[in-house]
Amino acid sequence: MSDKSLNNELIKYENIGFSFENRKILSGFNLTIKKNQKILLRGKSGTGKTTLLKILLGFTKPSEGTIYFRNRVIDSKTCWEARKEIAYIVQDTDLGEGKVKSLLDEIFSYRANKEKLDHEKLRAFIRELELEDDILEKNFQELSGGEKQRIGILIALLLNRNIYLLDEVTSALDAKLKKKIADYFLSREDWTLLIVSHDREWERDGMETINIETSS
Repeated sequence: MSDKSLNNELIKYENIGFSFENRKILSGFNLTIKKNQKILLRGKSGTGKTTLLKILLGFTKPSEGTIYFRNRVIDSKTCWEARKEIAYIVQDTDLGEGKVKSLLDEIFSYRANKEKLDHEKLRAFIRELELEDDILEKNFQELSGGEKQRIGILIALLLNRNIYLLDEVTSALDAKLKKKIADYFLSREDWTLLIVSHDREWERDGMETINIETSS
């Protein structure tokens, strides 16, 4: 394999297996994701799609197999390096209680995120995501499911990463917004995306779609 090919390999799942409560969910899963590639994972609930995302970030350990990020094995130490480069957006964003503005200020007060809260970009993303002008003054826990999802997306965009793990991030949105957000992410040729979604708006010609089936 050439050095150029290796440099383009961002993520590699090698013979990944995962078991939960004596039930094998994943077995022998292999996938290589190259820089700027967009991959859609499909499958019924419980087949391990979200688990694959969590394994990459070190939140969950595989029962067998190895995962690599930039040709380094992911373990308890190297997972932190991966987290600095990857934005993970979940289906049910939960930032806690308090005004959205206060929660954002807290997130961007962390050392790794300092100086990334660009207020001009924040206002632009609020408009782009079709959120209300006063959304920052609202209590996060009182927002709708769709508003919470869009706040999760907004935070990830402000972090300004190039690798995104998107886990059912448009499930609570209407068809128009689903398409708008999918179009936005998929139009970025410089982004690498690993998408878990049942929404048809993410399906595109030429995109690699992987159907995951339960191992049992």
